[in-house]
Amino acid sequence: MIAFVSGPVAALAPDAAVVEVGGIGMAVQCTPNTLSGLRVGEPARLATSLVVREDSLTLYGFADDDERQTFELLQTASGVGPRLAQAMLAVHSPDALRLAVATGDEKALTAVPGIGKKGAQKLLLELKDRLGEPVGSRRPAAAAAGPAGWRDQLQAALIGLGYATREADEAVAAVTPQAEVAVAEGGAPQVPQLLRAALQTLNRAR
Repeated sequence: MIAFVSGPVAALAPDAAVVEVGGIGMAVQCTPNTLSGLRVGEPARLATSLVVREDSLTLYGFADDDERQTFELLQTASGVGPRLAQAMLAVHSPDALRLAVATGDEKALTAVPGIGKKGAQKLLLELKDRLGEPVGSRRPAAAAAGPAGWRDQLQAALIGLGYATREADEAVAAVTPQAEVAVAEGGAPQVPQLLRAALQTLNRAR
């Protein structure tokens, strides 16, 4: 198992980072929140989890060991693969997920793309005794990408990808109506989808 990678960041993409380790570029799949803390050319240390499939080896990266452990625990639930587990961590922090499961917060889980009402109910049952109790502040689980938080996450991710603050601000403004629709419908803005939409607007502007 590859427990972590450490080295200068060679490249950043919307869903991955390349970290140079001993002259080799390691591609690591990351959430927008993790990517927002990385800068090309600067050193980074990411906790990692290697997912082995018949036709692929995929390395997933996390800001700390708590995120990695939560990622692996989520996959012990039936129907949860690495992509869905990563999507859950893109929307909620590990402690927010623990709080959601501990309090039976079905709405928090349905805020994750790919999880419906029945799926959320099943996950709450399966994960109840696996994630443990929340250890941080007892904030609502949906706050990770709530009405205000998504803007900060999205702007940080864009700046981390090398865009200027002005460009990031313009892209955030361009996707704000999309985020407001999600809020109006009672959900939480999904940062990964907003990031893709923001990148599309930036590419059109160039």
